[in-house]
Amino acid sequence: MSDLAARFKTAQEEVVQLNDAPDVQTKLKLYALFKQASEGDVSGDRPSAINFVAQAKYDAWAKFKGLSNDEAMQQYVDLVEELKANDD
Repeated sequence: MSDLAARFKTAQEEVVQLNDAPDVQTKLKLYALFKQASEGDVSGDRPSAINFVAQAKYDAWAKFKGLSNDEAMQQYVDLVEELKANDD
């Protein structure tokens, strides 16, 4: 496992241990970066507006289209580090 992959795995464990849960937009960004890092570009049809949660997740993930897995992992790690620094 590369150093980046190890830090990515650690960040996934640390984010759930935060005292204060991130806001919805930050949660969506974490979700999208995780999906981009682990699965690559979003695929399939965009969910309908009836399923607004799935649509929001799809849209958040689509914003990172073309981002490499390593860059997505790094941005995820950086975001978790920022959240930890601001955690009370």
